[in-house]
Amino acid sequence: MKRLLLLFAVILTLAATGAAREVKTINAGWQFRLGDDGMANEGWQSVGLPHSFSLPYFMSKDFYVGYGWYRKAVKLTKKDIAQYVALEFDGVFQEAEVFVNGKKAGSHVGGYTGFKIDITPYAIVGDNEIKVRVNNEWKATVAPRGGEHTFSGGIYRNVRLVRKSKTHIAWYGTRITTPTLESNNGSSSTVKAEIELEGLANARPYSIEITISRNGETIVRRSHSLSPQPPCNGRPSVVVIESPSIPSPALWSPSSPNLYTLTTRLYDGKKIIDETTETFGFRWFTWTKDRGFFLNGKHHFFRGTNVHQDQAGWGDGVTDEASRRDVRMMKECGFDMIRGSHYPHSPAFSDECDRQGMLLWQEAPFWGTGGEKKDGSWTAGAYPGNKEHEADFEQSALQQLEEMIRIHRNHPSIFVWSMSNEPFFTGWGTMEGVKRMLRLMVDKAHQLDPTRKAAVGGAQRPLGNDRIDLIGDVAGYNGDGANIADFQQPDVPSVVSEYGSTTAVRPGKYAPGWGDLARDEGYKGRPWRSGQAIWCGFDHGSIFGDALGRMGIVDYFRLPKRSWYWYRNEYAHIAPPEWPTDGTPAALKLEAILPDGGKSKTIKTDGTEDVQLIVTVLDADGKELSNSPDVTLSIVSGPGEFPTGRSITFSKDSDIQILDGKAAIAMRAYQQGKTMVEASSDGLQSARIELSFVGGDKYRPSDDVADRPYIRYVADEDNKIQSFGKDNPTFATSSAEGHPAGMAADGRKDTYWMGRGGLTLDTERSISLREVILTTDCGENDFRIELSNDNEKFSDCMSTTEKTKDGYRVKLSIPATCRYIRVTFSKPEVKLYEIEARGILK
Repeated sequence: MKRLLLLFAVILTLAATGAAREVKTINAGWQFRLGDDGMANEGWQSVGLPHSFSLPYFMSKDFYVGYGWYRKAVKLTKKDIAQYVALEFDGVFQEAEVFVNGKKAGSHVGGYTGFKIDITPYAIVGDNEIKVRVNNEWKATVAPRGGEHTFSGGIYRNVRLVRKSKTHIAWYGTRITTPTLESNNGSSSTVKAEIELEGLANARPYSIEITISRNGETIVRRSHSLSPQPPCNGRPSVVVIESPSIPSPALWSPSSPNLYTLTTRLYDGKKIIDETTETFGFRWFTWTKDRGFFLNGKHHFFRGTNVHQDQAGWGDGVTDEASRRDVRMMKECGFDMIRGSHYPHSPAFSDECDRQGMLLWQEAPFWGTGGEKKDGSWTAGAYPGNKEHEADFEQSALQQLEEMIRIHRNHPSIFVWSMSNEPFFTGWGTMEGVKRMLRLMVDKAHQLDPTRKAAVGGAQRPLGNDRIDLIGDVAGYNGDGANIADFQQPDVPSVVSEYGSTTAVRPGKYAPGWGDLARDEGYKGRPWRSGQAIWCGFDHGSIFGDALGRMGIVDYFRLPKRSWYWYRNEYAHIAPPEWPTDGTPAALKLEAILPDGGKSKTIKTDGTEDVQLIVTVLDADGKELSNSPDVTLSIVSGPGEFPTGRSITFSKDSDIQILDGKAAIAMRAYQQGKTMVEASSDGLQSARIELSFVGGDKYRPSDDVADRPYIRYVADEDNKIQSFGKDNPTFATSSAEGHPAGMAADGRKDTYWMGRGGLTLDTERSISLREVILTTDCGENDFRIELSNDNEKFSDCMSTTEKTKDGYRVKLSIPATCRYIRVTFSKPEVKLYEIEARGILK
């Protein structure tokens, strides 16, 4: 009888919870049309979400810019539309207009943060037509105005349909803190929940209950009765509940990522009318400017990596599981920190950092990059040059900062909010605007979350009195910022937010690629420095091409380069494998990385999961080879799709590459069923693998996706000559006091580098160099220019030299491909005011 009563209670609880809130992921069954004719009846293709305009995408520096439309039918019942119904989007780049049954329900501008659209007033019983008009056009008033990534449009993260009571807990409406943990030195702490409620009615017997649990075991339950007043000006009512002190909480850290859950239930009388569950952790941080970073009271020098979100074929439209794999790969090689470059990453990414024990530097998209500072392109100044755009731009940056903090604030892995990356890449006369923007953002971050510091990322320029690194609580220095005298033991806590920047095609060298940190053994750390992060974890698409895009220690297809194995050996103490060698190919091996690191044997079909397939070339004895013949993956039977459709072919000479005997790609499905995939290559024994996709509609061959042949997108301006130098990294053999190397590339004619020997400019891109312009007081025969792609082997260039008003213009007789430009002076104490390189991106 006791078991029957318990079962009956569970059924009642499930029924009450189900009636309270229903959340359904609706990634499957969409149609997409490129262009801005959303009313057309033809030209629509069947797609699933997440989705990118650029699908299939393989690191092209160019991408379609314009509009795309999405549509889907959503069935609602009379019961549904009597409640509150909303669409939740995790990310759309970058402007979304949402229409329901032909009427505009709402919009959102900002490409990296989620949002919700209330569709209750527009919903009807039966089929509801949802249309989303999306564009990725550059906008002067929207952050970011520039960046080195690519900016493809699309609904590239999850979409959910939410039905709940008209009186409910707000979207991401629960804020969780542990206010007494640090003061008690981790021995105990209360838990404080601040809960936003919407739609409260007068004279209703509302109450709130919070339950704190760990591993399914309830630790604390606390209730609070409400006597609400009508919300003021439409704002939510806020209820604050603080638990009794919890003794000896299991602390969260990279080595022990202990997690708790807080379930919030809203009651009307005895009926549950809404319920949410949040994950959180007990931990505290201390940042110091002279002793480094402390986690839970213990010194912790973090070693991390920068990570962009896009992956081979799918571009930015990756699944939650693909994001989780990225976190696991960085954890596996021994890193304990990730910088989310250079925008808020998905909620799933933050979730996995919580689970794996990865400190997460979550960053707002106030972002700049090198290149021409001209509005209309993604190299435009970080801050507007037009006064009429300033107020709206500032509102955009602050809005996205607020959304980032609201969405991600309960994640224990997030240990700092970053305001920016390299915002000094801005137009003439706008640096004061950059400083004002950073101050506004720091103040806003403090207001929204007093428990975390606000960092200024990529703060290594300007130098001298115009510095921006001291505006925030923490400074992050990229590249040569690790070595610049101004930034040694600064007056705020500091990190090396980027080092390395080593371009390599897999397999690459078995080496760490310390880059700037190798110049003074900075890789060993400094007593006052909090940590360091390599640039970068994964190859990624870049508007500057492959030289910048291939700086990852893992390639775009998520196969490790040898540098990844170096870090795994050094940090995780796992020896590297035997490297493949050239031989006689005989067979293929096909492997699958299933969700949750293989713990799950099935793959969901709701667009949140996929499977990573890896093909390896073997000899007759089963030994891995470096030979790279063309290989094709084909879906023989069952549901599924690759970025290119039902098959994909890898070739070492194409963008869809097989290298060093291996190829890989993620595959997904939107129908349930068993799938057989075959790997084949002419003259080799093929390999097969069976996969199990679960959930959703049953597979029908008529639902097979159409082929999506890969054609590299090429923009019209590919041969445009651009200028490089200003604010790019510079290195000198020596520098006179007060005249560091950076002053030769700061865009100012009243500052200069002076020293003995020479100076090297790192354009951070592969360019076809046309000319070098020097502003200097040296003689025409007193300098020499050399070029390099790797900063190791330099060669002279054939050129002619023209005298200018304040220096020299060195024109190359034949354009030369390079990244580094070294100027060596034969006489001491030469003044180099500016160095500028002009060329075409490769």
